[in-house]
Amino acid sequence: MKKLALHWQILIGMILGVLFGLGMTFIDNGASFVSDWIKPFGTIFVKLLKLIAVPLIIASLVKGISDLKDISKFKNIGLRTMLIYIGTTVIAITVGLVLVNVVQPGEGISEDTIAKLTADYANSEGVQAKIAEASKQRESGPLQFLEDMVPDNAMQAMSNNKAMLQVIFFTIVLGISMLLIGEKKATPLKNFFDSLNEVVLKMVDLIMLTAPFAVFALLANVVVTSNDPDLLLALLKYGATVVGGLLLMVALYMVLISVFTKKNPLWFLKQISPAQLLAFSTSSSAATLPVTMERVEEHIGVDKEVSSFVLPVGATINMDGTSLYQAVAAVFISQALGFDLTFGDQLTIILTALLASIGSAAVPGAGMVMLVIVLESVGFPADKLAIGLALIFAVDRPLDMCRTVINVTGDATVSTLVAKSVGKLGKPHPHNWDEHYDEVK
Repeated sequence: MKKLALHWQILIGMILGVLFGLGMTFIDNGASFVSDWIKPFGTIFVKLLKLIAVPLIIASLVKGISDLKDISKFKNIGLRTMLIYIGTTVIAITVGLVLVNVVQPGEGISEDTIAKLTADYANSEGVQAKIAEASKQRESGPLQFLEDMVPDNAMQAMSNNKAMLQVIFFTIVLGISMLLIGEKKATPLKNFFDSLNEVVLKMVDLIMLTAPFAVFALLANVVVTSNDPDLLLALLKYGATVVGGLLLMVALYMVLISVFTKKNPLWFLKQISPAQLLAFSTSSSAATLPVTMERVEEHIGVDKEVSSFVLPVGATINMDGTSLYQAVAAVFISQALGFDLTFGDQLTIILTALLASIGSAAVPGAGMVMLVIVLESVGFPADKLAIGLALIFAVDRPLDMCRTVINVTGDATVSTLVAKSVGKLGKPHPHNWDEHYDEVK
């Protein structure tokens, strides 16, 4: 019997996780059972993916740069990557602004709903933490993001998944330096990183064997810890506006894939679907990065010298889904609380959301920190910030899951476009976890 494809296994795990979580909500102490006995398996899976993220970035990026033989090629890849990422992010923000102004979801929120949301969430630890973090980022200088890119301790940067840009900076300098010392002297180090890259990719294959069970655990925990259903229903129009915008971005990606790479968009989605499903389950593009790299390289055919740069950078600075959410959420909150936004304010939202997405942590909840920065940029009253975040806090997690899917899809799309533009899009060459098993068993 033909083995069920990985994306179907993961999808079945997700569906069963949701159904199991729903069932446990009707059982006394069901939530605590899921938290104690089910959630840890999902947490372990996410930790394993994060565990190999930094080694994979270092090994694949060094291999990619050292294989170039020509530094000018790296400049071409970098320039095209940044231009396309900025372009898609601006489009995402614009799509969000157009939709929220047409649908106007904030106009339908009643005073009673605002009062209940405020009472439940305005003073919660989560909301206050987001405001404090945003305040810390706002106080930094205009070139702080450049300063933050350069590590003062490479080992310390490698020990922190939030310091992805620092790891990328160090690795790029290392790779370029290897080119400059000549092939003969660089060969021993290059061989080491080539071997490390193969080993880490094999670790990805092994970890992915547990993916269906892990997403079951992750989704079951999300369901049993979900908030008041009545409040979720009240925010349905807002959530539908965000999801509608995200679907439009998927349509844009598919048009770009079809027009510029001549690939079948449905084939493309099928190849990256395991990464998309994991992004939905984990709400973290950083945790999903090893899987995204494996799918793009082996199943789409993007050359490693492109994917090893484009995807890690994208996981940090390319937040199309999150940026679209910023636009919708900022205008929604303003509509609901009666704060008028001018056309100039909405242009400010585009610029601020773009800048806020650069260097934002690729972890769950980072979008709300960016949202505070966006709201403050248009003069939103500081005393109403907590109320504004409280309005959307109830549905932030499910929307975070959705927008992370778009972030990952955008990364995969841009890497494919860049690879095509520099002649580095070849034939897929998928590997199985057990292809060398007969040699060692």
